Amino acid sequence: MVEVAPSELKQAVESQHGGTASYVQSVPLQEVFDGKVVWDGTVAVFDLADSPSGAKRAYAWSYERDDGRRRFFAVLHMGPITGPREAVRAATVAEARSSSNEGKNR
Repeated sequence: MVEVAPSELKQAVESQHGGTASYVQSVPLQEVFDGKVVWDGTVAVFDLADSPSGAKRAYAWSYERDDGRRRFFAVLHMGPITGPREAVRAATVAEARSSSNEGKNR
């Protein structure tokens, strides 16, 4: 899996959520559901200042889609999102729901 530089993820956080992101660390993470790996990669953790949301932390990662373009995720540390694992879980569920709904609309 090709990883992107923290500076690219910082840009994704700032463009999606506003404020100023400062890189803290990268956390390797593997998410398993029903005994199958559904996500395996690295999540970058950012401190966030002056975001309109009021969030003080964000989690970001990306992956290369089948068409060769890169999909960026930036999830705020708010509500049930208390760390990188919860951020990945929430995004994975949201993307699965979105894909499921797209199939219904075809």
